[in-house]
Amino acid sequence: MADLYPVKRALLSVSDKTGLLDFGKSLAAAGVELLSTGGTAKALRDAGLEVKDVAEVTGFPEMMDGRVKTLHPVVHGGLLALRDDAGHVASMDEHGIGGIDLVVVNLYPFEETVAKGAEYAEVIENIDIGGPAMIRSAAKNHGFVSVIVDVEDYAPYIAELEANNCQTTYAMRQKLAQIAYARTAAYDTAVSTWMAEAVGGTPRRRTFGGTLTQTLRYGENPHQSAAFYSDGSSRAGVATAKQHQGKELSYNNINDTDAAFELVSEFDPVNGPAVAIIKHANPCGVATGATMAEAYTRAFDCDRTSAFGGIIALNQTLDLPTAEAISEIFTEVVIAPNADADAIELFQKKKNLRLLTTGGLADTRMARLAPRQVAGGWLVQDRDIGRISMDDLKVVTKRQPTEQELSDMLFAWTVAKHVKSNAIIYVKDGATVGVGAGQMSRVDSTRIAARKAIDMAEAMGLPAPLTQGSVVASDAFFPFADGLVTAAEAGATALIQPGGSIRDDEVIAAADEAGLAMVFTGMRHFRH
Repeated sequence: MADLYPVKRALLSVSDKTGLLDFGKSLAAAGVELLSTGGTAKALRDAGLEVKDVAEVTGFPEMMDGRVKTLHPVVHGGLLALRDDAGHVASMDEHGIGGIDLVVVNLYPFEETVAKGAEYAEVIENIDIGGPAMIRSAAKNHGFVSVIVDVEDYAPYIAELEANNCQTTYAMRQKLAQIAYARTAAYDTAVSTWMAEAVGGTPRRRTFGGTLTQTLRYGENPHQSAAFYSDGSSRAGVATAKQHQGKELSYNNINDTDAAFELVSEFDPVNGPAVAIIKHANPCGVATGATMAEAYTRAFDCDRTSAFGGIIALNQTLDLPTAEAISEIFTEVVIAPNADADAIELFQKKKNLRLLTTGGLADTRMARLAPRQVAGGWLVQDRDIGRISMDDLKVVTKRQPTEQELSDMLFAWTVAKHVKSNAIIYVKDGATVGVGAGQMSRVDSTRIAARKAIDMAEAMGLPAPLTQGSVVASDAFFPFADGLVTAAEAGATALIQPGGSIRDDEVIAAADEAGLAMVFTGMRHFRH
């Protein structure tokens, strides 16, 4: 097998016609014979190029609504034949098979069809068969054959031909083969994932696929390599956002921005502005307000220290007053559905600030998988999309909660879902006033959150910490009464928790003794 191998004949069959005509013209100008099918052949002919139909080559017409057109020995023999194997060459001569040196295929738009919510039968019709077969044949025989599945490889390929007298290097063919196998793997992943959802149950095998969005400078730490891949979905979020300014997002930026946007998307814009500030994937302030600027200020006042260098997510359009308030401290990333022109112009003066707009909020009710790699395998679960309403709450104490306490408890419960366990959240009047996250002991989380509120009260010159008169949410049950007692000492008047501990009676008795109202949800929100 020689390093350089000539390209004399190419087969093009693409759903996405982007860049096709220029690419076809460049191949034709280099003297490459063009074979094609259906709409691709028509597009090339309409551009004045000479194209031979695959049906003419195989001597067999397309049939069954195009399901069968390239699945033929003349095509796959032309792709798979080893050019330096005398037996293969003899078989080609005996059966009139001409070599195919380049295959250009992008597959039926299966992912797009699923994304638009098509019916089952339409989705099935958009499962490509001939395309993946040709791609895999060409990729296997990359010692001689090139395969292109992405439009972005058109220009480099033409440059390769021009540099090597219409020949390709083995390194180029090998690289294209790897890209091709990854594409068919991702395509099959999309099909199998959709089928698993349609059929139900736990599938015997799971696969995950993605397309490179960005090569990152490093991962969580400089000694770790990293990259960002998109799963191809159109769900609003960090992967689909438009970046208006600033340097590239880092691994930690992307992780934290995703956490911030997922949290703020829990708050429907019709109910007013909401802001979430994230640091190290945990909320350090979440609030609502009459205006976006007020919501930001109230979120910021929960933990001004941690907010420095944080990620800020908004559930409505970023306006100038909010941008001005944010600009008073260093912020890594701001993400919002939209931003007005004045806010964008103001942020352009902040070179280290990244502004992302998404065009909408994430659908936090959408069922999705949450895979996590462990040694030797994967843990896969559904995303936590659990929600509760007023009707789901069970009051277990003698004192009934007030309307304001109930509202704040639901707010705190929403935030709790996005805080690392053990999670304790103090909330007052629609704003977090203390957050305790990720502690090994729930009572320690309760103390830390209360301590932060004391620190903020001193920094802001308040007569008392804002935990006075607050409510508390716990992502899982209180195993002992000590956490509840600590919350009461911090000034909390009501608590929301899942319940379900063998010591629930003890905890309820402690709440009654302290004069607290407490409700059980029957649902927990562990987040590890």
